[in-house]
Amino acid sequence: MAAAKNFISEDDIEQALLQRLQHLCGFDALNCFTAQPDDLNDGSGRADKREVILADRLRAALERLNPQAPAHAVEQALAQLVQPRTAMSLVAANREMDGLIRDGVPVTYKPEAGPQAGQTVTERLKVIDFDAPDPRAGRNHYLAVSQLWVRGEHGYRRPDVLLYVNGLPLVFIELKNSNVKLRAAFDDNLTTYKAEIPQLFTANSLCLLSNGIETRLGSLTAQWEHFFTWLRVDDEKEKLDRPAIAAQGLSVERVVLGLLTPERLLDYVENFCVFYRETQKVIAQNHQFIGVNNAFEQFKHRRELGGRLGVFWHTQGSGKSFSMVFYARKIFRKLTGNFTFVVVTDRDDLDGQIYRNFLHTGVVAPKDDVRPKGSAQLREMLGKNKRVVFTLIQKFRYDKGKDYPLLSDRDDIVVIVDEAHRTQYAGLAENMRAGLPRANFLAFTGTPLLGQERKTNAWFGDYVSEYNFQQSVEDGATVPLFYEKRVPEVLIQNDDLSDEFAAILEDENLDGEAQEKLEKRFAQEMEVVKREDRLDTIARDIVYHFPRRGYLGKGIVISVDKFTAVTMFDKVQALWKAEIKALNGRITATTNDVERRRLKQLKAWMGAVQMAVIVSEEAGEEEKFAKKGLDIKPHRQRMNALDEHSHDIEFNFKDPEHPLQLVFVCAMWLTGFDAPTVSTLYLDKPMQGHTLMQTIARANRVSGHEILGVAKRHGEIVDYYNVFRRMKKALKDYAAGPEDDELPVRDKSHLFTLLDEAIEQGLAYCHAQGVPLHEALERGDVFTKLGQFNGFADTLLASDEQRKSFNVYENTISSLYEACKPEVLGRKLGRVVSAFQYLRGVMDAIVKQADIDSAVQRIEALLDASVVVDNAEAFSAKEFEAQYQIVQRGKAWDLSKVNVEKLREEFKQAPFKNIQIADLQAFLQRKLAEMLAQNSTRADFIQRLQKVIDAYNSGATSTENYYDELTAYAQELKEEAERHIREGLTEDELELFDLLKKESLTQDETQRVKLAAKHLLKRLVEEQPKVLIQNWHQSAQTQKQVRAEIERVLDADLPDSYDRTTFKQKCDNVYDLAVEYAMRGKKWAA
Repeated sequence: MAAAKNFISEDDIEQALLQRLQHLCGFDALNCFTAQPDDLNDGSGRADKREVILADRLRAALERLNPQAPAHAVEQALAQLVQPRTAMSLVAANREMDGLIRDGVPVTYKPEAGPQAGQTVTERLKVIDFDAPDPRAGRNHYLAVSQLWVRGEHGYRRPDVLLYVNGLPLVFIELKNSNVKLRAAFDDNLTTYKAEIPQLFTANSLCLLSNGIETRLGSLTAQWEHFFTWLRVDDEKEKLDRPAIAAQGLSVERVVLGLLTPERLLDYVENFCVFYRETQKVIAQNHQFIGVNNAFEQFKHRRELGGRLGVFWHTQGSGKSFSMVFYARKIFRKLTGNFTFVVVTDRDDLDGQIYRNFLHTGVVAPKDDVRPKGSAQLREMLGKNKRVVFTLIQKFRYDKGKDYPLLSDRDDIVVIVDEAHRTQYAGLAENMRAGLPRANFLAFTGTPLLGQERKTNAWFGDYVSEYNFQQSVEDGATVPLFYEKRVPEVLIQNDDLSDEFAAILEDENLDGEAQEKLEKRFAQEMEVVKREDRLDTIARDIVYHFPRRGYLGKGIVISVDKFTAVTMFDKVQALWKAEIKALNGRITATTNDVERRRLKQLKAWMGAVQMAVIVSEEAGEEEKFAKKGLDIKPHRQRMNALDEHSHDIEFNFKDPEHPLQLVFVCAMWLTGFDAPTVSTLYLDKPMQGHTLMQTIARANRVSGHEILGVAKRHGEIVDYYNVFRRMKKALKDYAAGPEDDELPVRDKSHLFTLLDEAIEQGLAYCHAQGVPLHEALERGDVFTKLGQFNGFADTLLASDEQRKSFNVYENTISSLYEACKPEVLGRKLGRVVSAFQYLRGVMDAIVKQADIDSAVQRIEALLDASVVVDNAEAFSAKEFEAQYQIVQRGKAWDLSKVNVEKLREEFKQAPFKNIQIADLQAFLQRKLAEMLAQNSTRADFIQRLQKVIDAYNSGATSTENYYDELTAYAQELKEEAERHIREGLTEDELELFDLLKKESLTQDETQRVKLAAKHLLKRLVEEQPKVLIQNWHQSAQTQKQVRAEIERVLDADLPDSYDRTTFKQKCDNVYDLAVEYAMRGKKWAA
């Protein structure tokens, strides 16, 4: 948690960013700040503050790039680009805009001159010239706009910086001071802006967040976990000094140089943004952008290279199959030729996974027949010039001694081989080369090629891109992995386990002969591995460990063979049921309410968990299993069945919400299988080399899915076999770069060290702020004198910054505590962690009106769990429950009863002044949100409150003065809340009245405007014929009817002093409000 050496302000970052964009990238800069948010004179040229596209600049670009198109065709294109896509979801609107930006806008017109004069011409008008990115060429205009006010649902919002190309805002940038955690930019700003000013993101390509120390990028659909760093400019192997980059605030500069220069930005927008299943926008990470572009450059020299396009090594979990998609899309789009990509894998499930990625990103269509049944159909497809074909390497099998027939002698075929170093490839590669003699070959692999495998280089050439396991963890592209050896009394003692044993076991489909050889040749090893008492011990450990982890993600148990997988399933199931039964007994017997609640939660989770065996099918398997006293039949039925939603077992295991939590395998689902919530692997099988690396990578995927409030921060490898004596070699060979000393998989004890350090830093922070938490814990009265938390909270609530900093420490401590489960339960740390969580709960109860009771329940359970394991501490739940009641909570406020003088008097007497301030401020913010939802014209109240808060946070206002300002504001808010009564209107009528009134109305005119508001609402909501029919806002005809009715009523009722311009503006305001409410299903327009 080391902070940067110097404080870097948001303004410093903004100025540095704008200067670099101007001097290094050729952007113009435009500061659109105005003191009044609604002031149209901001230099942007907009006619309405709701607009974000700069229409004049966009029109100029359309004219510049399409000189052949007449003015009315340009206006046609402009109308399509600027139309509000309010009835669409944000991602659908963005997808539509992405298509128009990349492929041009379709228009129809009749040229007046030339060979097509008088005929109807349909063409697409260019919006951006992707082939001439240099600003000096004058084809595209690049503009960095800062401080642009945008009007949204709840008033005005002001993003820090927007990067425009030809009048379209393609990049959103939000900045924070260096002492503010970057996540706040995502939680507080980006999330709010997407909800309140969605129009800002219809043309967006990427979102960039920075606090100087750290900079992250993501797509508009990405959760925080999927925002990534961009620190490498040109070289993916560049050794990064991350602490120095953070301390010197260089992360923004690296993004500018690595991505925001015009050439790179346009390349990214054109070739590195895809939509997956039409609901997620996937954008390339730093390593994918550099790697794919390296491979693309290599492809341009394919003839000199003799078709050897190289080896693309990106570690498992870092988005390799999306890199294939980016690569193929870019070649199709940027190079002339009739290319066909042949994607070759060695397993059905891998073939299916890669095919689905191409399908769901639109590179192939659902109707395309692209998966040949055999070599004859593959030959036929290659003859038809299909764009992409997916096949298995096994399709290249042929009778020994016979020459493999020619499939195609085309030289524009690109063969992408996935995991080319696996055993099956060796014998079939010759056939593939014979069948496609003039094709180009590129190998994609998740592990590097070593020793024997280096021969792959003869087929493909050298590495074209390298991104190893270590880099991936450091970049946050994958989560770190921790391992631990458990139940050592049953470890295999034979350290010289032969490589052959591990190699034989790699084959997931051992035939009878191989199984027999295995059992004879390695009888001793097999006997030790499969010994009943050993398997019983492991099963017991799994049943204890699996439900008591911190992050309750999915798990995979990996056994030595299919028979043992089924045996382990049976043993774990029996013990699991016995554990649930035992829990019932403990729940009945306990007199401690807290323990009962915790045990019930554990029982409920265990009761919902489903398990399954996943092994490959083979002929005569029922008989083989029966000989071992096992029944494979129910497992096979389960593996082949579809559930009531037509989902198979693989789909359900990958679904984070599905109760299928634990699977038993021996070789299936260990490579190329992507289920992001898998967090625990139980290894009980000898493994080595890349198979071991592929296997452990099942647990390294990033997932944004929280379980019971706990996020996935790491993956865990539980080793029952002592595989890790081989692990160090595998990690050295496959995971780390040549200079890396640290291995990317670490002993779980490292997490305990991190937890101890985090607690130490958290206590030191509290001490520095004047919160003696350490002393209270040492005195041992921390949970008997909970009243002292009032004082602690009051100190930390002195500023938002202090409170948020404390929250960061608490988050870190709580996450690490969860990560250290279940072993941490006996380490007496429960009290310390609880103290941090409790203090956080007290502040949240005031600031967010959070339910402190549920926080207390959580903390009680935490204390109880740590005591159950270690009875050294006695803990009285009843005493704790009685004590926490005295902790200050937020008041039950009622605005109508607010008495300013009384509040000020109470404040003078209050012992905890910061608590009083935080409580009143939080109440006003909540109340204002409610009142804004009732009447959208109250936006100026938000600005005024924010001004008061900002002045206090900057230190310009004293505590007493701030409370006076807040109470004065509360009085104004109270008067505003009651205004509808004074005006004799309902809340809905008042909103329309506020929209319709204008400056300097006489008393009689004011009355007429009120009547107009009443009449209009009555006509729209009550009277016949009904105009606000269901989904009226989605049809041009019903929209027209509603607008006409608004104009008719207002024309009759509004005073004569309203001129034509004012009248139109008022009609537009009411119509826009009706559309907004209809879209959101709110109030009278829904």
